[in-house]
Amino acid sequence: MTSREPQVFQSGEERLDQALARALGVSRAKAQAWISGGHVRVEGQVVTKAARRMRGERVEVRPPPEPAATVEPEDLQIEVIYEDEDIVVVNKPAGMVTHPAPGVTSGTLVNAVLGRWVEAGGEAARPGIVHRLDKETSGVIVVARHEAALRRLADAFKQRFVFKRYLALTEGVPMSTTVIAPIGRHPVHRHKMHVGGIKARYAETDFEVLATAGGGALVEARPHTGRTHQIRVHLKHLHTPILSDPLYGKPSPYISRLALHAYELRVPHPRSGKIMSFTAPVPPDIEVAWKDTGGEWPAEIQRAATSL
Repeated sequence: MTSREPQVFQSGEERLDQALARALGVSRAKAQAWISGGHVRVEGQVVTKAARRMRGERVEVRPPPEPAATVEPEDLQIEVIYEDEDIVVVNKPAGMVTHPAPGVTSGTLVNAVLGRWVEAGGEAARPGIVHRLDKETSGVIVVARHEAALRRLADAFKQRFVFKRYLALTEGVPMSTTVIAPIGRHPVHRHKMHVGGIKARYAETDFEVLATAGGGALVEARPHTGRTHQIRVHLKHLHTPILSDPLYGKPSPYISRLALHAYELRVPHPRSGKIMSFTAPVPPDIEVAWKDTGGEWPAEIQRAATSL
């Protein structure tokens, strides 16, 4: 099993484990495990003592691969928009993680899909995640039911044959514009993304203001690329962050979670190639939040049947 790409940084005047945890945004415990496991070099020499005092030396880290997580089927409630033998399209609720990750192996969208769909002969489906939504983002997401569908959908996303439309409530009113601004890892806060950050990659989003109320706006976002936190970062770049965004904005009295919803997805079907359009109506919490600011919903925007 091969290690990940090495990461190099210059330490400060501190313990090695502290320097490593700070530079890479990991816990002290994980940093100490990497050090004791021989995965850290200081000025080219392997160092296994976490307490070593640093004096501005060059540190190189080759993190070991994370162990594969075991994903178990779970009986979780999930709203199905469409399904056939190739794909499943669901309306992901806010608060649900899309895919298992280290430390998060249950309660995810993949667990829900595994628990609901089985293939012929009783074999469990092997869902393929083509695109993701942040945990607190609700809305439409497509999941491949087998490897061939996964490959074709992944190619459609890569070739930008997919249309995505999101709705967001913002603090302040942005311009209706196209933002072309590369996004990379934040140089200090490694859990955040940043325009012009580390290893920034091309990112493009169209924004259209649909309505305004109470000093804020109902905004339609159409991302052309799929960078991490792209819509959130681009709206922050316009100085109009999404309501209740814990990373790029601030709490809102109108809604307790990120006010972002993946409203529409158009994607070529992996078997027929026919463009299919799927819509996830605006959930009650975002509907009520917009009404509470004094806003009115445009007639063409569908909302969930049940309001809070």
